[in-house]
Amino acid sequence: MKMATVVRLTRMGRNKTPFYRIVVTDSRKKRDGGSIETIGYYNPLTEPQVIKFDAERLAYWKSVGAKMSDRVAKITGK
Repeated sequence: MKMATVVRLTRMGRNKTPFYRIVVTDSRKKRDGGSIETIGYYNPLTEPQVIKFDAERLAYWKSVGAKMSDRVAKITGK
C-alpha cells in the first residue's frame, strides 16, 4: 500500500516563541504527530529568519511523490 506523504512544518519551542521543523510525514497524521524524516528547520523569530534544509532529501521526497504544504513551498522557494 502506498503512503500519502507530505512535507510540512511541525511546531516546536515554548509558548509564544515557536520554531518549526521541516518534516516528511504521512498526510493523515496530526500536525505534530510522528514523522518519517526531519529534513530541516525554520525559525521565523530571528532577524533575518533562519531557514536550513537538506535540498537533496527534499528533491528525493518530491521525486517519489510527496506533496509540499503551501508554507514549505514558500519558504524553500521550490
